[in-house]
Amino acid sequence: MCGRYTKYLSWSEIHRLYRLTAPAETGRNDEPRYNIAPTQDVPFVTAGEDGNHKLREGRWWLVPFWAKEMPKAAMFNARIEGIDTAPAFRDAFKSKRCLIPADGFYEWTISPADGKKDPWHIYQPGHAPFSFAGLWAYNSKLDITSCTIITEPAADPMKQLHDRQPLILDQACYDAWLDPATPKDSLKDILSHDIDGQLQFNRVGREVNTSAVNKLPNDHPGLVGPINPL
Repeated sequence: MCGRYTKYLSWSEIHRLYRLTAPAETGRNDEPRYNIAPTQDVPFVTAGEDGNHKLREGRWWLVPFWAKEMPKAAMFNARIEGIDTAPAFRDAFKSKRCLIPADGFYEWTISPADGKKDPWHIYQPGHAPFSFAGLWAYNSKLDITSCTIITEPAADPMKQLHDRQPLILDQACYDAWLDPATPKDSLKDILSHDIDGQLQFNRVGREVNTSAVNKLPNDHPGLVGPINPL
């Protein structure tokens, strides 16, 4: 699963992953974010009308176009095993695919010492930016744009921490994944081209875990400081 992630690199570093041409997209200056949580607004990238990429923003918790109310079920992740058949995801899988820029994410293990959750910050070598493969939707009834991150069974080295992980797509497959004209039958093959095996991780402080009702989670640079590299 993927329940929290980071996007603290400068927009210019992340921008190099995409073909963004609109002035508002190339001149963007986002605040660094060290603990993005479900239901918060996040940027994501879709196919543009001119063959380039388009930057959008929406709620990280998919609201299908047909929903009459906000989903109560957890919709911030979409399991790869069911994205082509599950009612919540199958329409977006056909034609509304996206990339979600990031530079890290968190996963948790249970401490044998006290039984509490220890967070780990997971990232690419050199803390390089990357993209989660995702789906998006626009619900006209509720006037909500939203997205979700696709997850898959964990491989090395992530399975040391958890049995699932977010799908980080190879940059060479961005265009094919985003293109609404890509045949549905080839999409699962495209998603097999991930770069998850390069991941590194460090245990970080439990302050990542802290949040309160109706309040945002902690969000500051100290959250990603390593405690005990693995």
